[in-house]
Amino acid sequence: MNAVATLERPVDTTRLRGFVTAFADLLAATRDEQAILESGRSLMARLIATDDWLPEEFTRPHPDRYQQYLLHCDSRERFSIVSFVWGAGQSTPIHDHTVWGLIGVLRGAEKVERFRRLPTGGLIAEAEDLLREGEVDAVSPRVGDIHRVTNGLTDRPSISIHVYGANIGAVERATYATDGTPKTFISGYANGVIPNLWDRSKSI
Repeated sequence: MNAVATLERPVDTTRLRGFVTAFADLLAATRDEQAILESGRSLMARLIATDDWLPEEFTRPHPDRYQQYLLHCDSRERFSIVSFVWGAGQSTPIHDHTVWGLIGVLRGAEKVERFRRLPTGGLIAEAEDLLREGEVDAVSPRVGDIHRVTNGLTDRPSISIHVYGANIGAVERATYATDGTPKTFISGYANGVIPNLWDRSKSI
C-alpha cells in the first residue's frame, strides 16, 4: 500500500498556518535579509512559545540518524519549514546551508558548534552555544553558515523548527571534514506524510 499523502487524523494547524501566512507576508514586503531575520525571529519565537501544534508524525526520532520532516514549502520555493528531530546523542555532520535560516527549539536543547573557514580552506571552531526551549538562532552566509548540531540532551529527543530561504530539501549544500574538505549533498526529507494546513473543514 502506498503511503498516504495527508495526515489520517485531524490536527489543529491554526498556529502553523498562521506562521506560514505571516512569513509569506514578510517575504512579500521585503527581500532584505537582515529585516527578514529580525522580523522572522519574532515570528518564530511566537510559534515555539506554545508546544501543542506539531503533529506526532513529525516528532518521531529514528534510532540511527536525525530526521528532517517537511511541514510546508512555499509554492514558489521562497521558503520552507521543517521540524528537526534528534534522538539522544545524535548529531549532524559539520555542514552549511547556503541560504538564510532561523532555528527555534521547541523541545529539549541543542548544542551548536560554529565554524569559520580559513583562507587556506580549513575550518576553525569559533563558538559553542546551548540553545534551550524557546530560543531562536540564525544562519546565513552573511552571519555565519557552517555549524554542527548535537542533541543537547542525553536521555530523550530534542526537536527544533527551522525556516529556510529556499526549499531546503532540494538545495545543494556541503558537509565538511574537520580539515575543511567539502562533500556535496542534498538533504531531502524524511516524510511519509505531508500536513494539510489549508483544510478547515474540522474547525467548524
